[in-house]
Amino acid sequence: MSQREAAPAKLNLYLHVVGRRPDGYHLLDSLVAFADIGDAIAAAPADTLSLAIEGPFAAALDGPRGENLVWRAASELARHLGRAPGAALTLTKNLPVASGIGGGSSDAAAALRALTALWQAHPEASALATIAARLGADVPVCLDARTAWLGGIGDRVEPAPVLPPVAIVLANPGTPLPTAAVFKRRRAPFSPPARFAEAPRSPVRLVELLAVRRNDLTAAAIALVPAIGNVLAALEAANGALLARMCGSGATCFALFAAADQAAAAADRLRAAHPRWWVAAGRLLA
Repeated sequence: MSQREAAPAKLNLYLHVVGRRPDGYHLLDSLVAFADIGDAIAAAPADTLSLAIEGPFAAALDGPRGENLVWRAASELARHLGRAPGAALTLTKNLPVASGIGGGSSDAAAALRALTALWQAHPEASALATIAARLGADVPVCLDARTAWLGGIGDRVEPAPVLPPVAIVLANPGTPLPTAAVFKRRRAPFSPPARFAEAPRSPVRLVELLAVRRNDLTAAAIALVPAIGNVLAALEAANGALLARMCGSGATCFALFAAADQAAAAADRLRAAHPRWWVAAGRLLA
């Protein structure tokens, strides 16, 4: 029987760069949440491993199969289990590539979940986390796809307070933005960690907590892709928008809304005004 897993978009509700390791990797403090907007992975029984990619952004992943994180996830999991990597995988690519919302990492995590179910495997959580970390710093947090604190280079994942129901709009100007280029461009001083213990009970309270925090990569990203500033301005001006911020290293940005109908209306207006942008409305996952 085939297995299907959602690969939700990952949002950094705030992202502080708190230091830098001797090897050049930056140390982060971030609150991560996930949206009901994303890609999908299907895994069906097969004698050998195959990967088909479909969806509106499939063409952007037209490269060597060994470089695809979904393929690598299947290979790494099979190697750990000591079995042949037999599965017919299909990735439905709905999210823009290199857009700061963890699409590739979430795809890899979804592949690990789908394949453990397909192969009826039961690896220990620590082993699965180790495999995820080998695939990329963002993959471990995407395994559970739940609100979490990120530390270290993104590899330290800790439970975070439950967030209230919040509607969102995601918007991307259509320009890929490699993460490494943004970190290289960043010039600002390091920020302090900014975690909070409170579990906000309303969207307004969540926004109050987030408003005194920020995304430390925004200025560097806008310097590389000025259109990000236009996206942020459009989201900030949307009726009902409580907070607009860049996701991760960009170029996708998000706005938070108290009500789903406000988010849907804002997304419709953005699509009409900016037909070349990628725009999606949804909600944060509980």
